[in-house]
Amino acid sequence: MNNKPSILLINPPIYDFAAFDFWLRPLGMLEAAGEIADAEFQLFDFLDRTHSFYSDKPKYKNDKWGRGQFFSTVIEKPKVFEKVPRYYYRFGLPAEIFIEFLKANRPCDFVFIQTVMTYWYLGYREVIEAVRTYWPKAKIILGGPYTKICPEHARNLGADFIFGDENYPRHKVGGFRFPMWNLYKNPETAAMKITRGCPFKCTYCTVPIFNEGFSAKPYEQIIEEFDFIISLGVKNIAFYDDSLLYKADEIIKPFLRYVMDCPAPSKNSQKRCGVNFHTPNALNARFIDLELAEMLVKAGFKSFYIGFESKAGDFQKQTGSKVFDEEFARAAQNLIEAGAEKSSITAYLILGHPKFEIQNIVESLKFVNSIGVRSMLADFSPIPGTPDGKLCEKYIDMNEPLMHNKTAFPIILYGEDKIDRIKDMCRSLNREIKSV
Repeated sequence: MNNKPSILLINPPIYDFAAFDFWLRPLGMLEAAGEIADAEFQLFDFLDRTHSFYSDKPKYKNDKWGRGQFFSTVIEKPKVFEKVPRYYYRFGLPAEIFIEFLKANRPCDFVFIQTVMTYWYLGYREVIEAVRTYWPKAKIILGGPYTKICPEHARNLGADFIFGDENYPRHKVGGFRFPMWNLYKNPETAAMKITRGCPFKCTYCTVPIFNEGFSAKPYEQIIEEFDFIISLGVKNIAFYDDSLLYKADEIIKPFLRYVMDCPAPSKNSQKRCGVNFHTPNALNARFIDLELAEMLVKAGFKSFYIGFESKAGDFQKQTGSKVFDEEFARAAQNLIEAGAEKSSITAYLILGHPKFEIQNIVESLKFVNSIGVRSMLADFSPIPGTPDGKLCEKYIDMNEPLMHNKTAFPIILYGEDKIDRIKDMCRSLNREIKSV
């Protein structure tokens, strides 16, 4: 008799003005599953673009680094967005495919639902309602950032439990330990997170809400997890760390040496391990000296996203002093000297921050362009529990998670015309950046 619990893992659809598969993977949910291990798992990922639904739709194919568009349909905007002049979408596999899955499979004992953005809760609610309809006896567990940031709102969505609550059902831990990427048939892209927390306390960031201090996984565990991922045939790995390069001599450098020492997958291949690495969560420029830059490039890092936010000194100091102009310029030059293409180096700049009077976004864009690298405007999302989220209370109702939306808030703050002008300027400057 099989006494193992059966668990369905679900990565929900996204309700938003815009969404793109920027190495977006349900790492937290797969980690939780790996910690349980001793269960029978199934996975339904609404955001899995390798699903057979996409097979005859060429426009949704991956780019060379594993990114791409999600299937989407225009839907009616919630009333709170009536004055936001943008179309609103549902991104991900059609609901009918999920319903067919529920009808065709025996109900599981538990359903784990991954959450990310607070303002994506309409997708979480859709999934909960479908499970309630077709698998009424299954116990639904909601987990992820949304449940941590907006716990009371999350409890009203209809799940049985919130991950981490005292009454959350716990099961004995098995021996798997790693995120369960093997639940995907042929995963082309995966994510790793080898550290927890961040030594900085930026006023716009959620990391202090989720983690106290900074820690790293043991080296042996990092290597075992990496070996497991590449054994599945993964070609692109995105790091989700919030401070990947902190204490580099102790953490990232030993890993990079291991990767560089890996044999190439074939005699004709120049890539170690056949894997490309990416950094969507941003690197801290302060730690990128020439030695580390050379190691990153040699190990196979193909995209370098760097948190810069603004060149305005007052803004930098008031939001955490994470990085300053000269540090960013030096880091970019070190990467270029190490062999990184200029077009692979991108500075994140916040658009729509409540301290916009001192941020000087236009001058910041020009500064990044003068160094010869690209800019990416990261639309600001007001987050409850952060100092900058508190500043947003005079503009929006922070108790409604939809109003945390990163497309809506900058438009509310600046107006549509100014937002469009800034984004047009960013696109124009980026076109000037050429590959080495």
